[in-house]
Amino acid sequence: MKKDFVEQEIISAVKELFLKRVNEILNGWNMVIPLFEFGDYGGLSSVTPVIFLSSCEQTEKERIIKLDTYLMTISISVAENPESELFCYGYANAFEKALGEDITLGGIADRAVVISKKYVPPKILNCGMNWEIVLSLRITVEQMKK
Repeated sequence: MKKDFVEQEIISAVKELFLKRVNEILNGWNMVIPLFEFGDYGGLSSVTPVIFLSSCEQTEKERIIKLDTYLMTISISVAENPESELFCYGYANAFEKALGEDITLGGIADRAVVISKKYVPPKILNCGMNWEIVLSLRITVEQMKK
């Protein structure tokens, strides 16, 4: 089903990347790590990333060649356990690897790249608070694709 807006297509493509390739990469490791799911899931058996998409400042070159730019922020909350920090690094690594294999998000974008990774430990360790990883992506889309 074709989406109405390129923004919807971008978000759907990133969700699909998590559900397919990122989970596949995580499954291939020699450790048990909660996989990604979307929906009303809770608990320790799965992780649901929160995805925000907004417009991004364009360079002069991007304006001239008619590229729209988006900033995507993906927040992944990881329940505190002895391996939480390791899971955060694993999620970032798996997502970057999956995105590197498909920087066009299935042909929707011209290019999507991770521009920053932020690992946020709980304010008070060993109190049941969550770890968090925040990934920021810069996505460019040719206006003619819209």
